[in-house]
Amino acid sequence: MIQSLALLLLNQVAQPQVTIEVKGDFRYITANGIPNHATGAFPNRNNPNSIAPQRYTFKVPAKPKENEKAIALGHQDFGVAVNGVPFDPFTAEFWNGDRNWNYEAIFNGQGGLGIDQANAHVQPTGAYHYHSVPKPLVISKNNMTQLGWAADGFPIYGPYGPTNSMDSKSPFKSLKGSYQLKEGNRPSGPGGKYDGRFVQDWQYVHKSGDLDECNGRFGITPEFPNGTYYYVVTEDYPWVPRYFRGTPDTSFQRRPGGGPPPGGGRGRPGGPPPPPEGQTTQHTHDGTTHSH
Repeated sequence: MIQSLALLLLNQVAQPQVTIEVKGDFRYITANGIPNHATGAFPNRNNPNSIAPQRYTFKVPAKPKENEKAIALGHQDFGVAVNGVPFDPFTAEFWNGDRNWNYEAIFNGQGGLGIDQANAHVQPTGAYHYHSVPKPLVISKNNMTQLGWAADGFPIYGPYGPTNSMDSKSPFKSLKGSYQLKEGNRPSGPGGKYDGRFVQDWQYVHKSGDLDECNGRFGITPEFPNGTYYYVVTEDYPWVPRYFRGTPDTSFQRRPGGGPPPGGGRGRPGGPPPPPEGQTTQHTHDGTTHSH
């Protein structure tokens, strides 16, 4: 299947372009990273960068497999939306330059660091990218919306899904991650109460939400009626997942120092999250998906 998007939007720097095509064992995604929806004003007071076209060439397994243990997201994008805009949960902002305290782009449910109405902002390279739910792409609160593809090949969905993942007719809800704020005060660095403004303020609490440590679950979706493992971009932490259930493709990696991979077009370095605390979810199904 080939999906093509060529939509000219007023006041944009370029025409959005994205092609998604399955060839053999891989799904190939090429895009210029220009969104197919209105954006906020860039540059702005909290984000000094202007949107510019990129040269993205990603590939992901067309039939991904789950690993027994989660793989932490490193210096790479988590995935790419169906409109060709990447998902990138981390920021390059640290408290006093201390890489042990990485600021979150979303704080108390509000976008910081110049985040616009689509929960996105712009890197110094001009790369527009999502830090939370890309609201213009979510169709309805009563339907599952596939937002894109993760770097390991599993699909990414919006926050709304059935209460019972194996029953598409069960009541829909805003799915919640299983991460909770730590109690008490930070022992070092910025000090003060854990309030969610730093990655390190959060910890994974097994089964405290609807999703596992990768912010995903196995279930039936409109695109995968036989079931698949899938990720969820949630309305609360971690917003965009920070761990992979499968093995991410190297096409999403960045060069040392934050540069893009060959054929890529970005990258501002972030940092991996702390290891999840609590029991690691084990999976017995093979997680095979189907090309569509």
